[in-house]
Amino acid sequence: MNNNSEPENGSLHIGIDLGTSRSAIATSHGKKRWVHSYVGWPTDFVARRMLKKDVLIGTDAIEHRNSVQLVRPLEYGVIRDGTDTDEKAVRELIRHLFHLAQPAEGQKIFAAVGVPAEALRVNKLAIRNAVGEWADTLMLVSEPFAVAYKLGALNNTCIIDIGAGTIDFCVMHGTMPGEDDQRSLRTAGDHLDEQLFSLLSERFANTPFSETFVRELKEKYGSVTGASDKINVSIPISGKFETHDLTEDIWRVCDSIVPSIAETLIDLLSTYEPMLQERIRHNIYLAGGGSQIQGLSNALCSALEEYGQFSISPVHDPLFSGAEGALSLAEDMPEEYWENM
Repeated sequence: MNNNSEPENGSLHIGIDLGTSRSAIATSHGKKRWVHSYVGWPTDFVARRMLKKDVLIGTDAIEHRNSVQLVRPLEYGVIRDGTDTDEKAVRELIRHLFHLAQPAEGQKIFAAVGVPAEALRVNKLAIRNAVGEWADTLMLVSEPFAVAYKLGALNNTCIIDIGAGTIDFCVMHGTMPGEDDQRSLRTAGDHLDEQLFSLLSERFANTPFSETFVRELKEKYGSVTGASDKINVSIPISGKFETHDLTEDIWRVCDSIVPSIAETLIDLLSTYEPMLQERIRHNIYLAGGGSQIQGLSNALCSALEEYGQFSISPVHDPLFSGAEGALSLAEDMPEEYWENM
């Protein structure tokens, strides 16, 4: 540890990125793991007998979705509806993430948790209570701030974290960001999935698409207009697989995310004095799963041309950048920033 009183071999630092679609951990003893943010409970005694488990997490829950009550507890970046089931699902997800960290018996755990900005405002107590069951000390931060810390981009920068539930914006200007330094949109990955689902369901009326199929399609082929070759996909039509060109469908859906991001970025930057605005324009990073949409950086730069020149880059490892940033915070943060559980 850098700034805490516990000896290094007596403590474990864990960085957690608690996301709407995927959650990840990184630990001070080198473990990196991720899971889909899904929890499932067997629907009846037959399912429980077949599955031989009381609760399923991640891919396991998705693969057996017809046999479980499937819950993705974080919706639009917050605990969905704040119901007992969803809060229970968050606790199960966090329990699983700590299990993946494999702490030693009796080891003191320092956990820094990155969450969507909206969850930090709305669900802070519920998340703190869930994490507190497993950690000795806790720090909650917004996901884009954790990414910024990982990059060392702590001054004159803006992080745009494109998740499934929300798109979170965070300007860094050499200090801990406040609420005025952040914005959040709901037109994120889930919104794109809904649009693509509607388009494909209308085009292929005889094919019962699932949300999982559509989400995987977007994640594999997501691109804006002109950024990819033709997208040909095998689709079952009336029971027979046929290859169809989905290029225009996917481009149309992914293009729709560009105007709202550009508008919100300009709205946020306009609150800073001109010299700082100019510096930030050249240090903008895209994070989260949505940052992997092909051509998105260039499309945003083009959409912002009337406001001047921008430099926008996707982060190298969007899956773990939030968890690794949270881990770096856990290892560096002075004692006064921690909450004892």
